[in-house]
Amino acid sequence: MSARPGAPQRLVALLERRGRFLTAAPLFDGDAQGAVRIAVQLHDVRADAGDIAVVRVGRRGRGARVERVVGRPDVARDVVEALLLDRGMGEGFAEDIEREARSAAARGGAQAERSDLRDLATFTIDPADARDFDDAISAAPAGNGETRVWVHIADVAAHVRAGSPLDEEARRRANSTYLPAAVEPMLPHALSSDACSLRPGEERPAVTAELAFDESGAQTSVRFYRSLIRSDARLDYDRVQRVLDGKERAEEPWGAPLELAQQVADALHRGRLVRGALAVDAPEPEFAFDAAGHVTGAAMREQSASHRLIEQLMIAANEAVAGLLERRSLPCLYRVHERPEPAAVERLAEQLASLEVPTPPLPEPLSQSQAAALVGPLSEQIARHARREGHGARALGALLLRSLKPAVYSPRNGGHAGLGSRAYCHFTSPIRRYPDLVCHRALLQAIGAEDSAHDGADLAALALHCSEREREAMLLERRADDIVSCLLLERELVGGSWGQRLPGEVVGLISAGPFVAFGAELVHEGLLPVRSLRAAGDGAARREWWSLNDEETVLRGESTGASVRLGQPLSVRVERVDALRGRVDLLPAG
Repeated sequence: MSARPGAPQRLVALLERRGRFLTAAPLFDGDAQGAVRIAVQLHDVRADAGDIAVVRVGRRGRGARVERVVGRPDVARDVVEALLLDRGMGEGFAEDIEREARSAAARGGAQAERSDLRDLATFTIDPADARDFDDAISAAPAGNGETRVWVHIADVAAHVRAGSPLDEEARRRANSTYLPAAVEPMLPHALSSDACSLRPGEERPAVTAELAFDESGAQTSVRFYRSLIRSDARLDYDRVQRVLDGKERAEEPWGAPLELAQQVADALHRGRLVRGALAVDAPEPEFAFDAAGHVTGAAMREQSASHRLIEQLMIAANEAVAGLLERRSLPCLYRVHERPEPAAVERLAEQLASLEVPTPPLPEPLSQSQAAALVGPLSEQIARHARREGHGARALGALLLRSLKPAVYSPRNGGHAGLGSRAYCHFTSPIRRYPDLVCHRALLQAIGAEDSAHDGADLAALALHCSEREREAMLLERRADDIVSCLLLERELVGGSWGQRLPGEVVGLISAGPFVAFGAELVHEGLLPVRSLRAAGDGAARREWWSLNDEETVLRGESTGASVRLGQPLSVRVERVDALRGRVDLLPAG
C-alpha cells in the first residue's frame, strides 16, 4: 500500500530512524531499498524504529502520524496481523453489526419448530485449533444392513435475517479468511464461535440432513429438518486418527457411531473413485506458535482417514441438498467444477509421459466427455507413481490441478467434475461461507420451514462476488503461509542451518529455474536460479545454458544434456531469505 499524493491514506509501514526523524516505509509493497519513506509524528503513540505501525498519511504526503503500533517484523503473529490490515481487514465489525449479532445470539433460533435430537449421540471432528464448529455427525444402524447418518449443520439462517445489516455485512465479506494465527471471520464472534458453534455439552439449533446408506455406500433415503442437538464430544483429527489406527480407545457414547461413520465414509470414497472423482491430495502447511507469537514449527497437513471421514459425509450432504434444490427449481448457488477441455487433458498426458509416468491411452479425437472421464484415472496413476517412487506427489498433483478449470459458484447447476457429482452445492459451512447460507435458506423454503430463499435475479452477481472473494482469500492465505514459512526458516537458520545441505524436491519449473520444496517435511519452498546451476562435463563442474522443454517439465542443459525434472529429489542450500516478500533464494548443495 503506497502513499498517494492528494488524498489521506492509511499505510501499514515499518518505522525507521533517519537522523533525528522517524520515517515510515511500506511494509509489504515492492523493494524495501527503493520504498518511499515518509517522515512521521508520534503524538500520543509510543513507537520506535523497527516497529510495524499503522500510519495515517495526510494529503500530498504531509502530516503523517502513527495511529497505532502493530508489533515487530520478526514476530510472525504481528506480521500476519499487519498483512490483514494492509488488505483492509483485521479491524473487526462496526458496533451496530456487533450489537445485531449479540441480539441474534440471544434469540437463539428458538422461534422455529425443531426435532429434538439432544439424546442422539453426536460429535464434531475439526482441527485441534478450530474455534468454530459448524458441523456435527451422528450414526446408528438402520436395519437391513443399512446405516443411518445424521449430518447436523449450525442453523445460521435462524440467527441472521435475510436483508438485515448483519446479513449484508456477511454477504460483503462472503467468507472467513484463515491465516496462520489469525482469522478474518464472516460473522461476529457472538455468532461464529459462540451461538452458532456446535460446542460440546451445549444445546444448539441445527439443520439436519438424515441420510441412509446401504453397505455399498449407495444412498437409500434422505430427510431434511430443523433440529435441536447437543454435541457429546469435540474431537480433533489427530485423536480420531489414533482411534482409527487402534492406538487409542474410543469412548462412549461416540465410539460406536464413529466406527459406523467411518465404514460409510470408506464406502462413499470407493464409490466416488469409481465414478471418476480425483484421487489427489494437496497438502498444506500447518504452523505452531509460542505465547509471544513467534512461529516455532511447521508440518505439511496430509489428508488422513479422519479427514476423509468428515469430507465424504459432508460431500454426501452437499450432494443431497443440491439434488433437492435442483428438483424443486429453487434459486441457490451451486458449486460448479466444469469438465476439463480435451486440449488440457492431452497436454497433461504429454507432461506425464515426458516424466515417464504411465498413462492410459487417449482416444483420437478426444471429446470433452472422454476427457472428463480420463482425469480420474490419470489422478490415480499419479498417486500410484508417486507412492512407488517415493517422491513427486506435490509436483505431479500440481500439474493435474493446473489442467482443470477452477471451481466457482453459479446459479446454474453444471455438476462437479472433480468430485464426480451431478449436482453439488456448499451447505455444510454457513458460519464461514455465504453461499452455504444461501443454500440453507433455499433448503428451508424447500421443506416448508421458512420462506427466505434469495431472489434468483440477484444470484448471478452474488455468485461472481463470492467466487472473487474466495480467490482473494486463497491468494492472501498463500501469501501469509509464504511469509510465516520464511520467518520460521530465519529462526531455523539462526540455529545453525546456514550453509547446511538440505533435502529437497523440485515442485515447479520456470525458465528462470526450479522451485524446490525443502527442509523437514518439505515445508519451505524457494527458487534455485538457473545461473547457479552447474553441469558436470570435461571432468569439471561448469556453467551450462539451460532451457525448458515444451511440456515445461524438464530443464535441460544444452551442451551436456544434464537435466532437472519435476518431482526429482534435489539438495539445496539457502542463500537469502526475504520474509516480508515470502521469498527464498537457493543454491545447489554441490
